[in-house]
Amino acid sequence: IVAAGTGEFEAGISKNGQTREHALLAFTLGVKQLIVGVNKMDSTEPKYSETRFEEIKKEVSNYIKKIGYNPTAVPFVPISGWNGDNMLEPSSEMPWFKGWAVERKEGKAEGKCLIEALDAILPPSRPTDKALRLPLQDVYKIGGIGTVPVGRVETGVLKP
Repeated sequence: IVAAGTGEFEAGISKNGQTREHALLAFTLGVKQLIVGVNKMDSTEPKYSETRFEEIKKEVSNYIKKIGYNPTAVPFVPISGWNGDNMLEPSSEMPWFKGWAVERKEGKAEGKCLIEALDAILPPSRPTDKALRLPLQDVYKIGGIGTVPVGRVETGVLKP
């Protein structure tokens, strides 16, 4: 999420800014797919400015390309979380936004709002032919049942 407010975006994209830091961390940690939500579009000058969105899109695209992402595979969605614009359905405040489209080796995807971009994320493949790897997230002690470990199967198969 990138803030579109005057000064906020500039602070985030600056040399030691949080936007740069989080994008680099995501790439370093192996996050393969990215969505850029340009938030606070209701705080731009003028409100819901297409020019401001395009400026942010260009700047963020340049940076994520430098660290290793393919910008054509990253949807950019102008949103206002406060007002709900372009979150679940297209906003009447941004008629200039015709939607996002991405091209990746698995195929193309397109949409008009953030929920569609989230739905277009491809789930990672989990090798079932490898040994069982189940990192534990938590352990619960349930009276009458016992100790219940909770986690996600990363590789392998768990059979009843």
